[in-house]
Amino acid sequence: MTTAVRADNPLRTQHSFEVVAVTRTSTRTAARSSKLLSRKSQPVTVHLRKMYIDCRFGQLHLHTAFPSSGGFDELKPLICIAPAPHTGRVFRPLLATLGKDRSVYAPDMPGSGESDAPTAVPTLTDYAAGLVDLLDSLRLRQVDVLGYQAGSLAALELALARPTQVRKVMMVGVPLLDSSEHESGKVESINGSVRDKQLLQGYPARQRLPLMHQPTLVLRQKDEFWESTARSENLLRDARLFELPEGQAALEGTAADLLAHTREFLDT
Repeated sequence: MTTAVRADNPLRTQHSFEVVAVTRTSTRTAARSSKLLSRKSQPVTVHLRKMYIDCRFGQLHLHTAFPSSGGFDELKPLICIAPAPHTGRVFRPLLATLGKDRSVYAPDMPGSGESDAPTAVPTLTDYAAGLVDLLDSLRLRQVDVLGYQAGSLAALELALARPTQVRKVMMVGVPLLDSSEHESGKVESINGSVRDKQLLQGYPARQRLPLMHQPTLVLRQKDEFWESTARSENLLRDARLFELPEGQAALEGTAADLLAHTREFLDT
């Protein structure tokens, strides 16, 4: 049986239109929810790419990863910073896995790999400036940062330069050398490049570390910075320190331990 709505009853007419509107809205909402659920349930493909961006030193070369969702429901982007002469390629085990649910950028630092070099010997401040250009060029509103060895100090400088944009910081092997180690030639014995040794020589890490307010995860591995990494925890405002299993470097093999710590720290 069909019930007619009298045209001379404005209340009944208005009510009928409201029911129709709610029904249509509910239909659209259900359709949208079904579509989103379908997208989430689809297998994720990680796209590993290379790209260049412009920075104050010329062009900065990046190793990148991002999920096939194309930015849908992504976690915070992650910037990975390697020490010279290494390039962003050392983070490939992380890119392939973390790229499933966030964008990851691993630049070749200025003067390393395929990135253009500054006209003068770069400092850690210069490295941070190049990373600031990366954030601005890609219009990244907020990021997490992971620094490896000397790259951890570049991560520190970036966090100080952009305190609201950098949310969390991970530091793996922190080259915090005291005055006696500088005087004894500890810097010269570091298994790194000439550029890394120049970066560390005279860098006031003890004065800079307490200035960083971001939550920080420090990972200690059996390398030349074993002792100095332990000292860094007490200088940071909000830090946790974990020791990796002896004999295992953070970026060796599948980097399983580093991946586990990274997800636990960044995804909470």
